[in-house]
Order: sequence, then C-alpha cells, then structure tokens
Amino acid sequence: MTNRRVFLKHLGLGALGLSVAPAWASSLTATAGNKLFFDISLAEWSLHKTLFGGKLDNLDFPKAAAETFGIHAVEYVNQFFKDKANDSAYLADLNRRAKDHGVKNVLIMVDGEGPLGSTDDKERIQAVENHYKWVEAAKFLGCHAIRVNAAGKGTPDEVKAAAVDGLGRLSEFAAKHDINVIVENHGGISSHGDWLSAVLKGVGKPNCGSLPDFGNFYEYDRYQGVKDLMPFAKGVSAKSNVFDAEGNEANIDYWRMLKLVKDAGYRGYVGIEYEGSELSEEEGIKATKRLLERVGAELG
Repeated sequence: MTNRRVFLKHLGLGALGLSVAPAWASSLTATAGNKLFFDISLAEWSLHKTLFGGKLDNLDFPKAAAETFGIHAVEYVNQFFKDKANDSAYLADLNRRAKDHGVKNVLIMVDGEGPLGSTDDKERIQAVENHYKWVEAAKFLGCHAIRVNAAGKGTPDEVKAAAVDGLGRLSEFAAKHDINVIVENHGGISSHGDWLSAVLKGVGKPNCGSLPDFGNFYEYDRYQGVKDLMPFAKGVSAKSNVFDAEGNEANIDYWRMLKLVKDAGYRGYVGIEYEGSELSEEEGIKATKRLLERVGAELG
C-alpha cells in the first residue's frame, strides 16, 4: 500500500511543496478535452469528519462544494440537518445558498428513520411514514430523489417481502411529489446485488431505483453487484478510500466500474464519496475527482 507521504509527493502536496507532475498528468492533459458521459456531484458524507467536528455547517456545504472543489451538484446527508426537514425557513436558506453558488441540489441521503424492510408490520409502516418529511424536504430543495436503506431482520426472503412492501408504500407517496426513492447497497443483505435487484423488481415502480455504491460490497463481487444494480440506477456513488502513486483507487478498478456504468446507458450524476484516512477529506475528494475526470474522459 502506498503511504501518505509518497502519495502526497506525487500530487505535489508534500511538506516541501514539490511541483513535480504526477505520473498520470500527461494522460489527464491528453483527455481533458473529452466530455464526460456523466456529471460529478459531491456526497456530503465525504466531509463527515469536518462536519461532525464543527468546522463546516450544512448550510455552507454548497459553497464548499463549489469554491473548494469546483463541484456544482451536491448530495446531502440528513444527519447534518436532522431536525430541519420541516423547517421551511432553514430549507429556503439552504436553497438560496446553493443557488448563489450555482449548485444543484441532487438528493438527500436518509438514515435513522427506521427499517423499511422490517418484518414487523407496525415498525415498517412507521418507518415509511418517518421518511415522508424527507420526501417533502427533497421536493422543496429541488432534489430528484431521497436515498434510503432496505434494512430488516429475518431471512433474506422475509426481508425481501417486507422491503418490497415498505419501498412500495414510500414510492407511492414520493411519486405524488415527483421524487424518486433510490436504494443503496448499504450493508447486510442489501450489499448482495442479486438480492437488492430482486427487491427492486418486486417493487416495480418507475420512481423506485438503485444507488450502486462502488465500495459497499463485502461478501459479494463488487463488479457483479454494480452490474446487477445498474438497470435500476438513478444515481451512482463513487466510493474511494486509498490511492496509489498513479492516482488510481487502490482497491477499486474505476475504469472497469465506469465502463459498467456507461454500458448500462447511465448518463446522470456520479457522486464522490471519499471515506479514506490516509488523505485528508479535502485531498481525498480532489483525488477522487481527478480520477473520475481522467477515466471518464478516457471512456468518452
């Protein structure tokens, strides 16, 4: 594994301020003029340490995305404005700040509102209703979707049946607001691409889709998982953790991943979600953006 000092040296960010171009710079320059087949967005979770540390406020996230990273589309995480879903003044302020910086609000990632795949009917229906306010907040902000989880306790078949019901109910409500309900492979059985794709087939609603995450496959082949989920994709999450000296993600073949995305006919947002520790959040986001731009340009 490339250590942080070596990687920073290649980026020209070492302690001595080295300006030597990284090995992949010429390739990037050669393809920089090619238009990407996708748009880049920034998932707020990429800055979770900064946000939890009080160094950035949710209201300033659009400004940071635009000014620090040159990214003009954002994916919010409800944890950072948990009590504001029904606060129209707060949401209006957030909308205004995004507009002032030319930033598009893409989606809200929703956690902590109950298991949509609960096999307990009462708990599942309560979870569905808990998500309603985030559908309405997403509509207010001009987002196209909320990202949810298909969690539940039981056998895979039991949770599948429950998730089909819970997601179906939520999607019916969201359709009235022209909002998509998109499910991420986010641990447990949901990180099995075949299982989650079967759930989405079972729901069978046009506004219920997937958010394939490159990294959230644990006991399942990540490339097969993305292939399974791309037919339903209404968003894509470009997970990153560790980079090698050439600027590639050390554990995920981005060329292979983005080829799967392109071959599926997807032309929407690919959201950067950096979760590594060898680089700072700012450096990791920038490294992921460079990688997406380079590989995306190569793929045309």
